[in-house]
Amino acid sequence: MSESDTVTGEPSPVRKIIHIDMDAFYASVEQRDNPELRGKPVAVGGSAERGVVAAASYEARKFGVRSAMPSVTAKRQCPDLIFVRPRFEVYKAVSRQIRDIFAEHTPIIEPLSLDEAYLDVTENLQGIPLSRDIALRIREKIKAETGLNASAGISYNKFLAKLASDHRKPNGQFVIAPEMGPAFVETLPVGKFHGIGPATAAKMNALGLFSGLDIRNQTLEFMNANFGKSGAYYYWISRGVDDRPVRANRIRKSIGAENTFSTDLAEYDALAAELRPLVHKVWRHCEATGHRGRTVTLKIKFADFEIITRSRSVVAAVRDSDGLERLACGLLEAEMPLRKRVRLLGVSLSALQAGDDAEPQLTLGI
Repeated sequence: MSESDTVTGEPSPVRKIIHIDMDAFYASVEQRDNPELRGKPVAVGGSAERGVVAAASYEARKFGVRSAMPSVTAKRQCPDLIFVRPRFEVYKAVSRQIRDIFAEHTPIIEPLSLDEAYLDVTENLQGIPLSRDIALRIREKIKAETGLNASAGISYNKFLAKLASDHRKPNGQFVIAPEMGPAFVETLPVGKFHGIGPATAAKMNALGLFSGLDIRNQTLEFMNANFGKSGAYYYWISRGVDDRPVRANRIRKSIGAENTFSTDLAEYDALAAELRPLVHKVWRHCEATGHRGRTVTLKIKFADFEIITRSRSVVAAVRDSDGLERLACGLLEAEMPLRKRVRLLGVSLSALQAGDDAEPQLTLGI
């Protein structure tokens, strides 16, 4: 979180923020374009034998299938699962349609991915007084022009708007008004907080923090001591306070993913197997945003919590998931044999540029 993204707790004017999230976007596009897939469990990406699920239809989610799940696991949980190759150019085109609809209402749009964005409609272009009516009009036009469903969350800050959009999914919307914010957060399990992953949630639980109210009962000093620079963020959002602005044309410095293992690992094959889903997750974000990068960084956290990073830069942007995987696995292989067991791996891509500006990838001699 950069300095401009920090939550300070300082009072700020009441804003009207909408978080729009398309429902099962990739899978819904495939079901829209192929009537034979409608009403059936669909996974975009991967295959029955290998790979990782990029997105799952709601019919597949009923069986526990989710994004980033290994395809073999998804197929085991849902034997009738239909795998579909992703068509990112189609998803990008639909996303541009949706972005144009947003722009009819506000120029202050912060895209998070192809299917998700924040909109600041405090001053909206059509003079609609109620933000919930703006959200409803946007969702109706998205449905009319693309045939797809969107959910919306409306609130006075980004944190609560994102929570609200999950509250009525799929194809719904929910408003968290200023007087509702603190009470809404206090009953929320910490694992449902945007920005709190499984490892942080487990740490909070170990400290006796299970809900927003539990966090709110702690001092700022306690949160900072136990969670470092994120402590203040957790402290304030537990009070329904988030003064981060919606930032148009947000510049991202890197794209990364990491995972903490249930058992510490040491062998290359086991570590490489854990690394591949992280590579696929990073690459899915690259495809969704159009970003490409030239520097790959491997993060290794050992069992004793020591952290090392290893990076490699290439002349031109990495052009595909296989190239990213070769670079990441090459960095891992260069560290073998490891002197200690590993509890976490991470991979990130930096030196980012827009996809249209990326040069063709040179052959990597790895």
